[in-house]
Amino acid sequence: MNFLWLLRMAKWARNPPSAGRVKLVLAVIAICLALYAIERWVGWPEALSTERVRVPTRVMP
Repeated sequence: MNFLWLLRMAKWARNPPSAGRVKLVLAVIAICLALYAIERWVGWPEALSTERVRVPTRVMP
């Protein structure tokens, strides 16, 4: 483990984040997990998919 991580953990132990910050982080993680679950079960919407556009190559005579 890196020494800087130990310093960061000591700082968090002395000054823990507020309850509001913890709730915000957990809400963001929950939203990300919900979006991931919806995408896995329902699938990616066709309207949001990009289509590959083939660029015609110039043919020299």
